[in-house]
Amino acid sequence: QVQLVESGGGLVQAGGSLRLSCTASEVIFSRYAMAWFRQAPGKEREFVASISWSGGFMSYTDSVKGRFTISRDTAKNTLYLQMNSLTPEDTAIYYCAAFSGNSPRKISDLNKIRDRSEYDVWGQGTQVTVSS
Repeated sequence: QVQLVESGGGLVQAGGSLRLSCTASEVIFSRYAMAWFRQAPGKEREFVASISWSGGFMSYTDSVKGRFTISRDTAKNTLYLQMNSLTPEDTAIYYCAAFSGNSPRKISDLNKIRDRSEYDVWGQGTQVTVSS
């Protein structure tokens, strides 16, 4: 079973940047679509971004487009989320997740798997706090 461990969270001022990492324990990481979700206090866990198993296409929620970049390094079994121009509204616990279903073959397939219930492997989360 794939196990996921996030790191890279912290406290940053508005306008700053952070890079989150998520390391998988198994080489089959290379076969899974992966995603980042976040959960702010008192709110539901929401989709942030996802990436195909090959890294060839990505999907983002509207609020982070142009500011966040998801990527993966298969050789290192690591998923990344580069976050720029952070705002206090980005404050949340960030989770990485793996989708072990049929691997999306095109962007439209990737866009369909944005609900948390679609993902069956989760990390423990890393806190991101953006001060104003």
